[in-house]
Amino acid sequence: MLSTSKGDIEWQLQVNEAPGSVESFLTLVDSGYYNGKTLHRVVPNFVVQGGCPRGDGFGGQDYSIRSEFAPLKYTTGAVGLASAGKDTESCQWFITHSPTPHLEGRYTIFAYVTRGQEVVQQLEVGDVIENVTLFP
Repeated sequence: MLSTSKGDIEWQLQVNEAPGSVESFLTLVDSGYYNGKTLHRVVPNFVVQGGCPRGDGFGGQDYSIRSEFAPLKYTTGAVGLASAGKDTESCQWFITHSPTPHLEGRYTIFAYVTRGQEVVQQLEVGDVIENVTLFP
């Protein structure tokens, strides 16, 4: 569960379709990496984005992971990894406000929102990720 200054958002990780992306995300969650980070990008009716260590969208980890383009759809509430091109994903992720099929095959989907999409719609630039909690 992603706890923000506006409320909680629950995700279902897509372990089978994006195993490397999920593993990287879980490693960052376990280390507390996302706690206290701000949401640095919000485009109404498109996405909310967070996870940047610098808070401006230009930071990342000292590693990149392989893109995992599975036959998943960018529906409302899809959670994808931000990238600068194929195989450049790292720590930044985004949640879609609405269907965005033009992102399919370009950005790895690693989760879907299962509860709290109304919170996603309320998020603004500068809102804080208070913590991320894992459920079995």
